[in-house]
Amino acid sequence: MNPKQQFADVWAKENATTRRVLTSVPSEMGNARPIENMPSVKDLSFVFSKGQTAIATALSGRWEWPGRVPPMPDTWDGVLSAFDATTTMVRDAIATAPLSRLDETIEFYVGPKRTASTPVAEVIWFMLLDSIHHRGQLSVFLRALKAKVPSIYGPSADEPWA
Repeated sequence: MNPKQQFADVWAKENATTRRVLTSVPSEMGNARPIENMPSVKDLSFVFSKGQTAIATALSGRWEWPGRVPPMPDTWDGVLSAFDATTTMVRDAIATAPLSRLDETIEFYVGPKRTASTPVAEVIWFMLLDSIHHRGQLSVFLRALKAKVPSIYGPSADEPWA
């Protein structure tokens, strides 16, 4: 399996899991903050769309530094719609990017206030892993808000494996 297909397969699986977590959020909890100095559920959830925009633009050759951030939707349904739209963007970018694009470089963070020329492959994997990290954070938010947490890599208290 080539590196682009490997990324595509892992991204598709993780994306579907992230969507399940997002759709488990009750819409009335979008503005909730489980801890006062943390982002709202909506703010945290929109990080997935930002990351997917970065993946799509890195793969498509439309990368700009610093990247353009899509505007924050006003509603929870808007957050879900943005996630679905950026999912389509990534799917299209994966389908059309040549394998050689993964070896090309773009400017990306490598440390505090430092950027460097970084292979596209590293950037897209970084963004995927970052989204997995934030998905874990969102699942903790859900538990703190007493919402149901779906199965992610195994059973949860709310969704046991049968």
